[in-house]
This record gives sequence, structure tokens and C-alpha cells, in this order.
Amino acid sequence: MQFEGKAIQVHEIDSGLYELCFDLNDEPVNKFNQLTLGELKEALAQLNTVDGLKGVLFSSAKDSFIVGADITEFSSLFDQGEAGLIAKLLETHGIFNAVEDLPCPTVTAINGLALGGGFELCLSTDYRVMGEKAKVGLPEVKLGINPGWGGIVRLPRLIGIDNANEWICTGAEKRADAALKDGAVDAVVAQEKVREAAISLLRQCAEGKFDYAARRTEKQSPVKLNQIEQMMAFETAKGMIGAKAGPHYPAPLQAVKTIQKSCGMERDRAIQAEVEGVAKLASGPVVKALVGLFMKDQYVKKVSRGYESAAVKVKQAAVLGAGIMGGGVAYQSASKGVPILMKDINESAIQLGLDEANKLLGGQLKRGRTDAAKMAATINRIRPTLSYGDFGTVDLVVEAVVENPKVKGMVLAETEQHIADDAVLASNTSTISITELAKSLKRPENFCGMHFFNPVHMMPLVEVIRGEKTSDATVARTVAYATAMGKTPIVVNDCPGFLVNRVLFPYFGGFNGLIQDGADFREVDKVMEGFGWPMGPAYLLDVVGIDTAHHADQVMAAGFPERMSHEGESVIDRMYSLERFGQKNSKGFYRYELDRRGKPAKLHDEEVDQLLQGTVGAARTFEQQEIIERMMIPLCIETVRCLEEKIVASPAEADMALIYGIGFPPFRGGVFHYLDEMGMAAFCEMAAKYADLGPLYQPTEMMRQMAANGATYLNAQSNKHAN
Repeated sequence: MQFEGKAIQVHEIDSGLYELCFDLNDEPVNKFNQLTLGELKEALAQLNTVDGLKGVLFSSAKDSFIVGADITEFSSLFDQGEAGLIAKLLETHGIFNAVEDLPCPTVTAINGLALGGGFELCLSTDYRVMGEKAKVGLPEVKLGINPGWGGIVRLPRLIGIDNANEWICTGAEKRADAALKDGAVDAVVAQEKVREAAISLLRQCAEGKFDYAARRTEKQSPVKLNQIEQMMAFETAKGMIGAKAGPHYPAPLQAVKTIQKSCGMERDRAIQAEVEGVAKLASGPVVKALVGLFMKDQYVKKVSRGYESAAVKVKQAAVLGAGIMGGGVAYQSASKGVPILMKDINESAIQLGLDEANKLLGGQLKRGRTDAAKMAATINRIRPTLSYGDFGTVDLVVEAVVENPKVKGMVLAETEQHIADDAVLASNTSTISITELAKSLKRPENFCGMHFFNPVHMMPLVEVIRGEKTSDATVARTVAYATAMGKTPIVVNDCPGFLVNRVLFPYFGGFNGLIQDGADFREVDKVMEGFGWPMGPAYLLDVVGIDTAHHADQVMAAGFPERMSHEGESVIDRMYSLERFGQKNSKGFYRYELDRRGKPAKLHDEEVDQLLQGTVGAARTFEQQEIIERMMIPLCIETVRCLEEKIVASPAEADMALIYGIGFPPFRGGVFHYLDEMGMAAFCEMAAKYADLGPLYQPTEMMRQMAANGATYLNAQSNKHAN
């Protein structure tokens, strides 16, 4: 028997031993689309007709195994209703059951990523051999759903309830050593030996050296725990997982409930419980939001790949300014394999930058994410210097000196004299106009913004800012470098605050207005954290730094005076004048003390209410909904303005920038998803209630037209390919 499809090929390895190899035509990775599933069903049917079938190897011709379901196809199933989705899921289960029920031993050679449905296929086979560099996992909770092709049923029977709860409810990708330790795979071998080892295991099974039938029976039978053991395992897990996931993300807790319900059942009944659990989640709003974000993230990556394809690779970078930010940039570049010079004008600053890099690497070492040799190699890629001596070989320079236009202009002009004519200069400014800074340069076409978010090693977003004279080649190289650093770059056009800070300060404007009208900042924080933000506005200001926020507030007020200027002293002004800069000097809206892990713990400060007198109106109680509306309306309108003014190219890029840059609640799908779900007419009606609060609460003319026409951003031509 031989099968030659567009996604699958089957051929005989040896007498009675067959290999079913995944190799999806014209795609860089294997994924389960309708074509692949259809061919798998057909290939299995043909294998079942082979006389003398002794074993089947499942393998991949690509660097990855199977990265999961094709979400572009799969997400459309959510619109079919629960009954339609259950029927479709059971159809796929029939295919995976056919793998498990083959009349011979089966082995999977996991040579690379096996995620979601890809790993669920691996679980359907009797044995799994994994390459040492491969990863496996069930990340479905990150899309708001649960594994729906057997992961809920088979994984607990392989690795135990506690391990399965952790694997499924975190959605983590597991390295080979962890997968072997937990029992999810049977062997780990050198990457180049995966197929060879898997064939050897298959032969031994065919020769009767391993009892594959017993393994299969165990996977299809109820979990061997009595009622007391089950209660202890699940009730503890529900409390911990429910608390960690929070009220906005139901998938992890639903997974525990489904595992509990199905673990006492035989396979086919357990599968029915699994698909019913998935269908229950799929009808909710969180899945739609998170799947939408996944699609937007894929679009953003596609845009970046377009830039990268035209880019000159950065082989040597440099950073100017060796403080915390400069040290963070140096660490990030070096840890991703790009050597970097770190220049400052004095030794103490250089040492501060090196200390920052060493601290971050020490943390990686302590958590087991690197070893001494890799740590040393990373540090060796950071070359401190007090001079421009080696800058002639640099491909891209990140300027990260003090946020002052005159200082930055002088440093940039000086640096330009020491670098190659085609080298790129990028400023890590959070607010200063790139077009204005470029006026001090002889080659403004080689200059752009590269705005990292603090802390650099944790924040995924980099804004790449195009000035009036910035060339496409400069943008392309900067995007490629940001991607090489493991970041998500989003290209925006120049304006005060660019995209993220421009949108953030109307949000702070809403906060300031609430405080002036008598709201308690602690209550506002509590409400907005309940809405889904990782921290409320007062806490966020403390983390950003009141001094930083005060400077940015002045820039935004000068740039957009009709909306962002304010009369009198704001709470930010008052905190700044009192030198309560937030976490950086342990006092802001809250006070901070280091906890056992050395992290600043937020504590109530009784002094603050008295210190804020004069900037806070007569105390009054606000309904939660009013607080949410007064905070969110200015942010949403300003984001729309950025799209309409072409500061950002698409709703997808805007939504991902706010998710990655300021922690917009992911389960709400981004600003444009939030607006679409509410409906523009409803949003404009809501904003009208606050018209007396000024221009921050005035929807744009285009928003009013959309409200009248019933239009949505999802269906707008500018983004129909990205949502």
C-alpha cells in the first residue's frame, strides 16, 4: 500500500511496517485543516485493509511535527451552535480513535513542536519518542477553550490527574525532559535520532517485546482513583486553578470539571463529555475575543515578515546610555544572539548597565532557564565602551539617553559622525517627535523611533516610529532587529506619544477627572482591575513613575491642547511636586516595601488623602459602571483617532499594541473588538451622557457615521483580512 496526498504520504518502511508522514504542501508547518484531516481519515482506512500490518509510525517531514488545528478554519465552527460544533468535534474524534484502534502498535516520532491537535494525535498512538529540542503541549485555554480532540480524555490517563490539570489548565509548552518526567512521552533522544529511535521501538513492539495492547487498554479505561482520591485531587485543583484564572477566563476551571466528569468513564463516554465541555465554552464571548486576538497576532507577525524580507540583517548592534533601560536593551539583544556595544560617558553608568544584565541573567540561571556556559556567552556579547571606536561596524544603534530633546539631539548628531553611512539610528523615546529629532541629523532617512517598554526583558511590544523622512529600509531593518530580539514590533507614524502613550493619557485624563469629581483613587483602581486591567490607573502611574508620567503629560498637553490640556493642578502634578515618584522611590499613590522575593509590595499609605487635598473634589460614591465608562470612553475614542489619522495602519495592529503595551484586558479582545461587541450606536449613546466633560468624550464624525450605518471594524475594508 502507498498513499500520496497533498498533506500526507504513507509508504512501507519494512515488511509490514508503515510510515504515515505529515508534509502539508505549500505551508511552512503542518497543521490540521480539512485537507489534512480528510487525508488522514482516508490513509487510515487504507491501512486497515493491509494484510499483515505489523506497525505504523507517525512522523513529519517538516521541522515541526504538527502545530495544531488551522484556527482560520476551526474558528468558523463556533458559529454553528453547540449541536453543530459537537457533531464536528465527534467527527474528528472518529479519525483519532481510528489511529488508536489500528490493529497493530503505533509510535509517534515527535521531531519538533506538537501542540494542540498535533499533540492530541500523539496521545492517540501507543508510544511517543521525542527529540530533545522538541516541545509538546495543549495550549487551548489560551484561546478560551479546552482540548477537544482527546486531550482531556487521554492525557490524565497517561500522566495522572494532578499533572494533567497543570498541563491543560496552564496551556504551557513542555520541553522534552519535563514531558518524559511526567510520562507524556516514552523516550527522549538526540534530535537527529528521533525517527531512527521511533522505528526501533516500533519494531520491538511488532516483535512482542512491549505490550502495546495493555498501554492502549489503560488509555481507554477509567482512571484508577477511588472516589476519595478523586475528590481530593479535583476539589483542591478547582480552588487553586479558579483563583489563578480569575472570573474572566472560564476555560481552566471548565477543563478541571470536564476531567473530573470524564475520568470515571470509558473512552467513548469520556469523549462525549469532553466535546460537550468545549461546546459550552465556545458559545461564550471570551472565545470569540481570544481567537480574534490570535488571528490579529498572526496578522501582525505577517506584516513583520513582510518588512523582514526586505531588511538588512543586524549582525552588530549598539546602545547609547547604559542605565536600567540601556542595560535591559543590551541584555535582550545579547540573550537572543545579537552582539551589542553598550556606550556611556562614565564608568559608573556602564557598571549599572552591566549589573542590570547580570541581574537578569542571574534570575534566568536561578530558574533553570539557562546554564553557566550560556550565561557567560550572553555576557560576552555585551561589550562596554566609553568611546565610539568600534561604532564603524555597527548596523543599528539604539539611543537610550535621558528623555530630553536637546540632549537626545546632541547625542544622535554626535553618534551619526561615527557610524557607517547606511547604519540605522533609532531613538528609544516614549514621547519626543521623531521628525523633530531628525532635524539634527545629516541622514534623517536612516533614523526612526524604537520605543521599548519597561522592563525591556518582560514587555513584548516595540513601537517602531516612522518620521517624515524615515526610509522604508530603515523601518525594515529596525523591525527585523526587534523581531530578532524576541519582541513584537508594530510600525506607527510620528505624533506626540506615538500610539500607546497617546492613547494612555486620555485614559489618565479620565482618571484625573474622576478624582477631581470626588472619586477615591483606590476605588477606581479596584473597579478597573475588576474590569480586567492588570493594575488600576493609580497603581499603573506608580509603576510607570510619576516623574515619567508628568513629563509625558506635558508633552501630550502641548501636542493635543484641545483634548489633553487641563486647568489647575492635577493629581499627577501634585504627586510630582511632592516628589512621590511611585515605585522608584517607594512612595506614590501607595507606598512600597520589598517583599521576600525582593519585589516592591503595594501598601496603603494613610498620608496620601491629606496630601491630595485641593486636587480631589468633595468625596462621593460612584457606580462601578460610571467609573468604567469615564475611564474607557477617552481611551477608545483616542485609539479610533489614531486609526483615522493613519498613526496605526489597522485595527489589528492597534489592538495588539494595547494588549502588549499597556495590558488591555485580552478577554475583551482589544479596543476595536470591544467597540464592535458593544456596537458603535450604543457607544456613541454612552459617550453622550458625558458630553459636558469635554472633547475627550466626543466621538469622531466617522464614529457617528458608523453608528448611523450600523458599521463595524470587523467588516471594515481596512481590516477584513486581519480580524
